[in-house]
Amino acid sequence: MSSLIGVLGPEGTFSEKAARRYSPDARIRYFRDFEEVIAAVESGEVDLGVVPLENSLEGSVGMSLDSLLCREVKITGEINLTVRHCLLGMGEAGEVKVILSHPQALAQCRSYIKRNFPQAELRTTGSTSHAARLAGEFSEMAAIADAETAGRYGLKVIGRDVQDSDQNVTRFAVVGRELAGPTGRDKTSLAVYLERAEPGALWEVLGEFARRKINLTKIESRPSKRGLGDYYFFIDLEGHISDPLVEEALARIRERTAMTKVLGSYPRTGSGQG
Repeated sequence: MSSLIGVLGPEGTFSEKAARRYSPDARIRYFRDFEEVIAAVESGEVDLGVVPLENSLEGSVGMSLDSLLCREVKITGEINLTVRHCLLGMGEAGEVKVILSHPQALAQCRSYIKRNFPQAELRTTGSTSHAARLAGEFSEMAAIADAETAGRYGLKVIGRDVQDSDQNVTRFAVVGRELAGPTGRDKTSLAVYLERAEPGALWEVLGEFARRKINLTKIESRPSKRGLGDYYFFIDLEGHISDPLVEEALARIRERTAMTKVLGSYPRTGSGQG
């Protein structure tokens, strides 16, 4: 039987598009937000989940990172999806008074909206496909969503490629309950909490990778929600957790940190379509 994959709904989201690229034969179940998707993976309600991690224009998706941190799940794969936004509606461009979409999609089309619809009211929705469904109710409403969504919700394409850059790529994580095995071309994602603001504490952690010539592909901080100036650090590095040098580095890092959580080791992809 094909895998059951959880994604952000309703039908027609970019998360669904990424999931179908990862597993064309998969069965899809829709959820209200990314946190629900990851919780469903943890509970066994679905086999896998697909959630966005970061966008090349707007950066990381906080809800996904927070959920990966607190849930007992693992990143088992990644999909890089080139995102092409369209303006969809029932009427003409001159009728548009309200533009709806997911906050990330609105942000990715900020310049287009200011240039073409400076007076339009912007409303956020739970997903791009939810926006498309709502836009089918009134001709003065339009949604920013995938072109393929238009047919599903009885809309027409008012404007194509309305994102602010052609290099608009979203990186999605495939989330499961088991760690993926090594392939020889892997990536490992970590969350690290130092719990102390001693000078050089973060440098010492990063130095363990540098000494072993382990390449870091990403590092960023995210508020711990324990107080102002208190952060988790999310780190992506090349290699699998089972690689001797990575294993050695992690052992040393755990001695220096209050928490080191492996979010997953998984095959890495290139940029673009993935």
